[in-house]
Amino acid sequence: MTKPATQKHQTPASSEQQRKDELIERELDEALKETFPASDPVAVDTHAPRKPGPGPKPSK
Repeated sequence: MTKPATQKHQTPASSEQQRKDELIERELDEALKETFPASDPVAVDTHAPRKPGPGPKPSK
């Protein structure tokens, strides 16, 4: 008799990593679609959005 296949349970960390990987894949796919007909290189910014700095000081 053979052993039944064991299912691996994803840990929260691996599940979070999988979601991040899927997001990156979707962003890459979208960036690739935007370059059609291949005249522009693929450009994807994978960095998190930056917090905007302080704006200009109000004039008196």
